[in-house]
Amino acid sequence: MSEQDTLGRRFEEHRPHLRAVAYRMLGSLSEAEDAVQEAWLRLSRSDVSAVANLGAWLTTVVGRVCLDMLRSRTARREDPLYDQDGSFRMPDPVVTGLAGIDPESEVLVADSVGIALLVVLETLSPAERLAFVLHDLFAVPFDEIAPVLGRTAASTRQLASRARRRVEGAAPAPDPDLARTREVVDAFLTAARGGDLDALVDLLDPDVVARSDGGALRPSSIRRGATDVASNAITFARFAAAAVPVLVNGIPGALALADGKPVSLMAFTVRGGRIVALDILADPRRLALLDLGPALDD
Repeated sequence: MSEQDTLGRRFEEHRPHLRAVAYRMLGSLSEAEDAVQEAWLRLSRSDVSAVANLGAWLTTVVGRVCLDMLRSRTARREDPLYDQDGSFRMPDPVVTGLAGIDPESEVLVADSVGIALLVVLETLSPAERLAFVLHDLFAVPFDEIAPVLGRTAASTRQLASRARRRVEGAAPAPDPDLARTREVVDAFLTAARGGDLDALVDLLDPDVVARSDGGALRPSSIRRGATDVASNAITFARFAAAAVPVLVNGIPGALALADGKPVSLMAFTVRGGRIVALDILADPRRLALLDLGPALDD
């Protein structure tokens, strides 16, 4: 086996981890793949004979690539949560069936990386996101992150701390009991189908946020408060009526189908037995790109 083949094999061993890093950094599955591929190109052109920990080296390389991509993205639009036309854009979901997540997807969405968390990460500056993701989610020391940002370790620590406060305030960790979460999601869908406004309000946190990404053809929206979100859920009860249970980033969600094709994907964040966030993907173009085979086969 040639030296390049050996290097390629070692890289493939780290690929799932690198995809997970890039996905948290970018919120896009296709861009994450691009970042990982760029890391391989940089590795293939580098002399790493003196690198003691290839995984750590690759992690920082992917971080640097993603940082550049985020900075380019930020330069193209003022608000990272919105496309240039002003519509909300939901981060790419990972959809799987109830039987569980395959090992590769499990690495991708481990540690409760739900859609609500990815939405909040989109509001961070590129530097804050890098410091938080690498340190808080992957335990990379600040003195290894600092050179990527061109900052001191102390300054990098401050960035991560600021990002952490924003994340904890806007994206509370979901309930770890997935069975209980499924009960809440099912109760929400049942109430929506039946037009039961009171039951819906009881299932929603008073400060619930519901975000919908309709893409270019359908209006996007952000609604806040239990009454407004519940009323809107009844308005779109037809989606609930056609919904089948799935896992969205490892958390119970629902996929609405029409003639076997997806028309809406609902990602729920449940905390303390109540829904605190509801993220809906209704963009026909992006729904058509989802790999739903495993989810629909269960």
